[in-house]
Amino acid sequence: MKKILLPLAMAFACASAYAAPASLADLDKMTKRFAPVALTADTSQLSAGDKRAIAKLIEAAKIIDVLQLRQRWSGNEALWAALQKDQTPLGKARLNYFWLNKGPWSILDDHQRFLPAEVSGIAIPEKKPEAGNFYPEGATKQALESWMNALPAKDKEQAQWFFTTIRKNAAGQFTVVKYSDEYKPELEKAAALLKQAAADTDNASLKKFLQLRADAFLSNDYLASDFAWMDLDAPVDITIGPYETYNDELFGYKAAFEAYVNIRDQKETQKLDFFAKHMQELEDNLPLDAKYRNPKVGALAPMVVVNQVYGAGDGNMGVQTAAYNLPNDERIISQRGSKRVMLKNVQQAKFKSTLTPISKLVLKPADQKDVDFDSFFTHILAHEITHGLGPHITKANGADSTPRQDLKEAYSTIEEAKADITGLYALAYMMDKGQLAGTLGQGVAAERKLYTTFLASAFRTLHFGLTDSHARGMAIQMNYILDKGGFISHGDGTFAVDFKKIKQAVIDLDREFLTIEATGDYARAKEMMAKYVVIRPDVQKALDKMKTVPNDIRPEFKTANTLLAK
Repeated sequence: MKKILLPLAMAFACASAYAAPASLADLDKMTKRFAPVALTADTSQLSAGDKRAIAKLIEAAKIIDVLQLRQRWSGNEALWAALQKDQTPLGKARLNYFWLNKGPWSILDDHQRFLPAEVSGIAIPEKKPEAGNFYPEGATKQALESWMNALPAKDKEQAQWFFTTIRKNAAGQFTVVKYSDEYKPELEKAAALLKQAAADTDNASLKKFLQLRADAFLSNDYLASDFAWMDLDAPVDITIGPYETYNDELFGYKAAFEAYVNIRDQKETQKLDFFAKHMQELEDNLPLDAKYRNPKVGALAPMVVVNQVYGAGDGNMGVQTAAYNLPNDERIISQRGSKRVMLKNVQQAKFKSTLTPISKLVLKPADQKDVDFDSFFTHILAHEITHGLGPHITKANGADSTPRQDLKEAYSTIEEAKADITGLYALAYMMDKGQLAGTLGQGVAAERKLYTTFLASAFRTLHFGLTDSHARGMAIQMNYILDKGGFISHGDGTFAVDFKKIKQAVIDLDREFLTIEATGDYARAKEMMAKYVVIRPDVQKALDKMKTVPNDIRPEFKTANTLLAK
């Protein structure tokens, strides 16, 4: 499950403000919603072998871009070629926005077409086809389901597997095609580059992963390489292959190709080890009835902090991924869990391009100086870590259950909000104990930064409305803390923290979330959502100011270009 910590992704549900075909002026406005940033990462500590390897990995990632284009829509590659021939200002603007969206539909405008209905004889659907290019064009969901359900169990599993497409054979019947056959020429080239990178690197875990992933591209069996990816411990951190299923909107079965070429941030990753040492202490001190606390917190799921060098395919399209949680294969998850990768330099770019300008609109000048990247990023880490705290096993009618099962469709909203507020509570607790002196500092100044940054970040999350679980959870937090007096509205669209009341407000709200999950109280969760998942007038005043704030960033991979130029 990718794009965790990405409330900006809720912009996907915004209604289109631009009619197709978009004019040159329209395309200029649409493109400006993505602030251009030069993304850099420090390569000075890499060995000569790793520098050669990372250049090969960037080349392999560029192949992933082409594969993802093809998976997104059958006409994408031909349209891309046609757009490149038009050298007029309008033609260049169309090509630019096409590449940003990896297709002719605007991600920020509910996937509406921004090009004419036909370009160079290529007919373009009004909206992105739900089936992508994973199934035969024109095949209905009902027909595909009927065919799949009639297959023997093993064949049905392959038809629904992550790494297969469905095509029609010469007789016009549905048939399963492995990715290794469907994309054979490109995957052979990518595999060769991974093998070369494996030969270049002197890191054993990276060498093992690259060799196994190259083999997987050719065999279509990704299991061994996914386990090797979980164990990856190298200065060069690479994620490459088919992972997320968002592009298959018909069934959600088929994985799209993506790539993230990263450099490990060892200093930030070591912070996670520090948090891990305090997990049981934090659990034991949660604002929750002791009978619901976990007496033995499990090991922290693998998590690393990296700086991105290059992104491709599903990893560089529209709203940029700031963190991801993979793999999605239940066979790995059941044995090892999943691994979270935090893209620090992407978070920094988002902080500068979106959160900083938002803070200047919603905070008084005296408070703006307290908006701090370290507080922002450390809270993101705490959010991810505290997903693992609190109740995970419940009782429903005497039988074992889970909060996810008990709270049903309300669970994701409550859980995301719980992780936010428990993360905030945990940082304040550790700050009080002097445990964060070397990270965020301690005392009044550190507290001011922590809570003020959280307040400003709340508006970043609410910027696009209540269309995903992160935003709905943040609406609960904002309104509850306002009611408790921890946040203050000045009535003019600006807000502040009341430092005499914020700690208790956070404790009370955290207790509420944790108790709802511990008791599996679906009715209480729904009642809380009905009361608080709203945009109140004072909050709306702040949001109305943000129309000129960029929705997200658009990276130029400066370090990657430098490495390739050598």
